[in-house]
Amino acid sequence: MIGNASSDHPVILPMEVAELEVWRRRHPNYTYWCGYELGGCGGRLMDRLYHDKVCHFAHVAGGPTCGRAATGESSADHLFIKRGLRNLLRKQGQRGDVRTHDLGSGPGGAVDLHLPATRRRLRFQLSRLDYRGWRSANLALGGDVDEVDWLFGSDGPLIEELLARNGYGLRFRLETVGGERRVYVGTQTYDEPSVRWDPLEDCQIERAGLLTPAAEALRVPAQRPEPFAFRLDGPVIFTLDKEAPVPVDSPFVAEGRRLVMADVKPLGSPVVRAVLSLPDDTALPPARHVYRAADRARLLVREGADGWALHLDRFVRLNAHEAARTGLAGMLPEPPERQSAPAPRTRQPNHQPPVAPMRCQPPAADQKQRAKKGVTLTRDQAIVRVREILRASAPRGRTHRWSALVAQLGEPLTHMSVSERIDFLVELDSPLWDTKAVLSVLLRDDVGLMPCLPAVLAKLGVRGAEGLSVDSPALRSWANQERERAIALYASPSRAVPRRQPVISPAPELTAQQQWREVGASIRRVQQHKPKQDRIKGRDSAAEERRQVRELLNRVEKRMSVLGGAFKASKQTRRTLRVARVWLTLATPGSPIPAKRSPMEAQALRTSAAELLAELHGIATALAATKAKYW
Repeated sequence: MIGNASSDHPVILPMEVAELEVWRRRHPNYTYWCGYELGGCGGRLMDRLYHDKVCHFAHVAGGPTCGRAATGESSADHLFIKRGLRNLLRKQGQRGDVRTHDLGSGPGGAVDLHLPATRRRLRFQLSRLDYRGWRSANLALGGDVDEVDWLFGSDGPLIEELLARNGYGLRFRLETVGGERRVYVGTQTYDEPSVRWDPLEDCQIERAGLLTPAAEALRVPAQRPEPFAFRLDGPVIFTLDKEAPVPVDSPFVAEGRRLVMADVKPLGSPVVRAVLSLPDDTALPPARHVYRAADRARLLVREGADGWALHLDRFVRLNAHEAARTGLAGMLPEPPERQSAPAPRTRQPNHQPPVAPMRCQPPAADQKQRAKKGVTLTRDQAIVRVREILRASAPRGRTHRWSALVAQLGEPLTHMSVSERIDFLVELDSPLWDTKAVLSVLLRDDVGLMPCLPAVLAKLGVRGAEGLSVDSPALRSWANQERERAIALYASPSRAVPRRQPVISPAPELTAQQQWREVGASIRRVQQHKPKQDRIKGRDSAAEERRQVRELLNRVEKRMSVLGGAFKASKQTRRTLRVARVWLTLATPGSPIPAKRSPMEAQALRTSAAELLAELHGIATALAATKAKYW
């Protein structure tokens, strides 16, 4: 912190020698402290300039013992957010109260902005939070305001929960620029999973919340969330009462459904008056008959709403004898009169044909039969049918040729243009969440993956898919991983899977000869003297390698600091990190290679930049999997 131990003015010390020298000249009177707002000891710090390693702060000798755990750039994010919000209020001439909170893991758990004029509160949530913690915090924060806008810095199940509930979600992230961490605000909608980002200083604070240049208002119209559904065991018997009015403003109104009152008798329960949710493309059957749900009924409930409803898709009519035994119909009818013997060669049934079940959509077998008979499916029906086919075959890892689906379903798959096919597959996998599998990877043409798959993934918002070709090794590797996720998700019973990873180019695989050729090459490029033109190329190449290794090493260490004890680093992982640090020291221009080398220095000299990057990428992938499992 700058100024004193109680200051809330954070700073990030430049790590390069030249940058730190410029910083010192610009701010000769700055004093640095291990501030209380960072969970520090309050002792004074000195900026240490090094030519052989990164520059950093160090405690002045004789100060108090410091037990601060988190020392990375992100450990001061709550203070940079606090400063950014204060600057935004000052810029717009508004009144508000900005405070940071310790939620049990340090002083940087959350940042609140209270706007009394608009009766709103903004909560920037930095620490981890589960659903129960969010619900209790939301009730506490909403005591003196009308609305609470939550902004989350990391992805997770809670983000998906709020997207499903409200139809939108607010996000934030920070990026290091010089000695500052710049705050960005993003919005994510239920229909558009990609996040749109804008700098916090470009936002406007209005009565409706935060406004950004990219969107007219981050608080988009909330989508009506789906009710919670629970399957009921056993049959459900009911008879309709069309004259009884459905409760006004029923919370179970939904597109494509109609509500009607009925007398319902679940298995082992007395008759109860309830609301039924039926498909609106099915004519209501006569109220004088009794019906049984052909599929398992689902109980619909909404949080905070009184009452409940039953969701039914298919039902069959009971005959008079079965209906009479339910108690929902009249007395048993008189036995039918014995019919005379049929005339010769005249075939008459001696029983009534069964009544076909009423349904909003035919099952898979009926749809297949309709396609064989030339009955044309609508585009929406085709999307549902293809989705059913892929989900049914996913547990076996089976893929389907697009041409076979066209032959099976006919229109509207026939004569699709490339753009129409892309839009069709995008709707097939929409909305796409990290906890779902991309079903399009189960489709192929006669050679391999669908040629339009990269465009489909780009439209779905899968990171790293832009600009790739279908023959890309990165895309093929990613598709294999996504296929394994689909097998696990749609198995019976389903298995837990990690969150979807972005499409990342695999590390290059070198032969033994190539590995030996690469050993020490990046170090020698720095140390050896060559002609001027070659020397310039060597410096540029070595500088780029140092930059890549340093950035990836910093990213890995930052993620390990965030995960803490959730990530159990192996001995090989710790050794790789130590080798990377020594390698950066030896690769610095002007750094001498010692004649007597320690085992770690010898290992660093035998390791190329390509090998280090490959091992660090592997550690980063393991960290991402751990984060997806626990966060």
